[in-house]
Order: sequence, then C-alpha cells, then structure tokens
Amino acid sequence: MANVSIREVGPRDGLQNEDPVPASDKVRLLDALSRTGVRRIEAVSFVHPRAIPQMADADEVWAAATKAPGVRYSALVPNSRGARRALAAGFTEIEVVVSASDTHNRKNLNRSTAESLEDISALIDEVHRAGGTVEVIVATSFGCPYEGDVDPRRVATIVDRVLADGADRVAFGDTTGMATPRRVTELLGVVSRKAPILLHFHNTRGTGLANILTALELGISEFDASIGGLGGCPYAPGASGNVATEEVVHMLHDMGVETGIDLDALLEAAELAERIVGRTLPSGVLRAGPRTRLVAAS
Repeated sequence: MANVSIREVGPRDGLQNEDPVPASDKVRLLDALSRTGVRRIEAVSFVHPRAIPQMADADEVWAAATKAPGVRYSALVPNSRGARRALAAGFTEIEVVVSASDTHNRKNLNRSTAESLEDISALIDEVHRAGGTVEVIVATSFGCPYEGDVDPRRVATIVDRVLADGADRVAFGDTTGMATPRRVTELLGVVSRKAPILLHFHNTRGTGLANILTALELGISEFDASIGGLGGCPYAPGASGNVATEEVVHMLHDMGVETGIDLDALLEAAELAERIVGRTLPSGVLRAGPRTRLVAAS
C-alpha cells in the first residue's frame, strides 16, 4: 500500500475540549509531537477567547514552540479576522471550517452556512495574496447531532463552491462520530476530488479505524488523528473522542503502510498528554501497548 500522511490535531482540536492548559504545557506537547516523525501538526486556532477560552493563548504558544525542520504547522480559523491573526503570527497554512449542517454552523460560528461560504470566498483571496494556502474543512459531513443525516450531495455542493473560490485543499469532518464505512463510501462517491482530500474521524461510536480502512481502500491517504484520542467539538454534545494517533499508526504499520512516524516516540507523547490533562485518555494502544509488546510468562 502507498504511504499515508497523518496530521496531528491534538494540540488544537484535542486541548480545546479540556480545562484550560497552561501555555508552557501546550508548548511541551507541541515540541514532543514534533519529534515523533509526524510531518503535519495543527498547532493552534485563532478564535475569539470568549468562544474557545482554551485557545486564548495561541500567539504565546506559537511564539514559544520549536518549529522543527520538515514539519508543516497549520492554524485553524473561524473567519477572515482569524485568518489575519494567523498570517500575522507567521502561519502560511490556514484551515477554515464550515458546517454542512446549517444548525451546527450557527451553533459553531453564529452564522448560516451560506454566510460562512461568502466569508470563506473572501478569506481565500486574502490568504492567497499573502502567499498562504487554505484548507476548507466541511464539518458534520457525515451527520449532524441537531439535524441528523446530512445528504452527501449537500456536502458535494459545498465542496464545488469552495473549489470554485480557489480552496487549495478540502477536509471532511466527522464532527460527532456519526460516520460508518457505509457513510464514508457514499460521501466519497459524490464529492469532487479535484483537490487533495483529508478525512477527520472521531471514534465516539467505535468506528474510527474502520472508517479509515474504508477510506484507504477508496484511495484516500491523508487523515487527521489526535494524540491519546483527545478532542471533540465543544458545540456538539457527545462529540468527544478523536481517533487516537497511536492507534492509527499501530494499525497502519502492521498493514505495511508507512507513515514516517515513530510509534514509541508517539506513545511517549501520549503519556505526556495524559499527564498534562490529568485524566485517563481513551487510547487502547496507550493502555495495552503495541501488539508486539510481550509480557513475562508466570
């Protein structure tokens, strides 16, 4: 099988759902992840501190973090204002989110999906003029906790719009873990593949790895994952539990799929994440270790 690229989202998507973590601990986690061999990290988000107080120190964290050679760092923004902050901080890879579900978009961004798409169009132009790239993340691509199933054709329409507006990449978010292999197959069967595609799965209902395997078989090679299984969505009830990076890497390496990531270093970073947040994280590989770890016979 071909290589797979994993973007680590624990420092942003993971920590935004925890009690506020000191900036120094966020930097420690970022730096530890930068040493694992992962080549893409979602470092921070530039959002209003009233909306996501856990990310209020984004500028401080990014200024103090070690920028490892060969690692691409990105920042999530909710709108054009956030994009300007990210560009001013030195980011060149910008992610912006829009929900396929209008209800979730209003909960998340306080505006309709159509209004967000208008802002994203202007944001893309502004970021491109500054020499950056824009990835548009379509949240609730596989279902919405408020509206239920989301028609894949609605997602496809949003993708067509943002690609026409110049988006460089597209990602599909499984915001509350509603995706199943069937839903993955249906979505990938209708959305445009004119730009690079990344999939972001949660393991809320235990289907994260199965969804990744399905997407792999359909030709997708870029995925988000979160150290220790940290994360979720603060505006989506029950959305905790991103698919754990070490579980994804453990499965892929056993399949002969290369990621470039050192699993032992990743497990050390997961242990650090667990100490930082002060609770047991849901990763099975963190608990049991890799399948090659043996125990002494009694």
